[in-house]
Amino acid sequence: MDELISPAIVAQLRAALKNVAPTVDLAALARAEEAVCGARLRQRVDLVRDALRSDLPAEFPAVERIALDLLEEPRFAGWMIWPTTELVTSRALETGSTTDFDAAMALLARLTVGLTGEFAIRDMLIARPERALDIMRSWTGHENEQVRRLATEGSRAYLPWAKRVPWLLVNPRATRPILDATYRDPAEYVRRSVANHLNDLSRVDPAVVIRTATAWAGEPDAATPRVLRQGLRTLVKKADPAALRLLGFVGDSIEVAQPRVASDTVPRDGSVQFTAEVSNRGETDAVVAIDYAIGFQRADGTVRPKIFKLASRRLAPGETVALTKTHSFRPITTRTYYPGPHFVMVQANGVPSPRADFILQHHSEGSTHE
Repeated sequence: MDELISPAIVAQLRAALKNVAPTVDLAALARAEEAVCGARLRQRVDLVRDALRSDLPAEFPAVERIALDLLEEPRFAGWMIWPTTELVTSRALETGSTTDFDAAMALLARLTVGLTGEFAIRDMLIARPERALDIMRSWTGHENEQVRRLATEGSRAYLPWAKRVPWLLVNPRATRPILDATYRDPAEYVRRSVANHLNDLSRVDPAVVIRTATAWAGEPDAATPRVLRQGLRTLVKKADPAALRLLGFVGDSIEVAQPRVASDTVPRDGSVQFTAEVSNRGETDAVVAIDYAIGFQRADGTVRPKIFKLASRRLAPGETVALTKTHSFRPITTRTYYPGPHFVMVQANGVPSPRADFILQHHSEGSTHE
């Protein structure tokens, strides 16, 4: 990912700018071509944005004109658009002008078609959240799905890689008009963003999420069940009763046995395999969402669980289902594994099993290092 804004991409942006603004000295952007080497992606964006700020005019209308001309330049494409969007928003916000603010929002809607404006728009939301959201609501009917997605994705509470917008966390109901207008969007790309947005809100205000999902369930289209499954996934893992009911998971007499682990010691880069049994002790059919949790050892010695989806099953009265799962401890970039006590547990519709303990070893069998 860090290589997405490479020296070649910066050189391509400089060539595009030279074509649309031939009198502008792009010395800072030329220096940024080498400066991005070895930097992380966010740092590369900042380096290019700051070079553009140094080289291009300080007045927003002039920057707007250059950006509009760039949209007609064939070489202006892909990842170079990201720092350009951040140049646009920074120049607009510097003036404090409502006219410039609105013009920058309109320009983001055009730029997002080439890549995305979702990161730059966070500064607009931080500066004037209500005005920004009013404009973004108008995009929900836009003919281009990228613009509609900018409305749903740019206003997420916990947008990955992006700045937090504190106002959105304090006002979790504020984005509902955007979501209500797009949960039945014809583009799966937009609906997936809606679901992730709803799931973000479950970390802020579950009651808002349940009310929203209930309304959608009352006016669905063919894709709404999938949107709800994705949007309620965190609440399902937390065994929220209302979320489970909305997704059709029922059963009042569920029993989950303690998982049986294949071995109580696991090699550092190996896997833990376990089998769990879920039983319906009730007198009517049960539909169960089955998840499992791995209690991971942390650097400070504590053990904290993370929940993973396992399966869903319909169980007749008295029926028991056995499920076997293998969870890998192969190295991944998003988690560091620490040796020591771990555990696995299983839950069905929120009914937990007793935990089964195991030890993650300090090294793989045959390894010569810790």
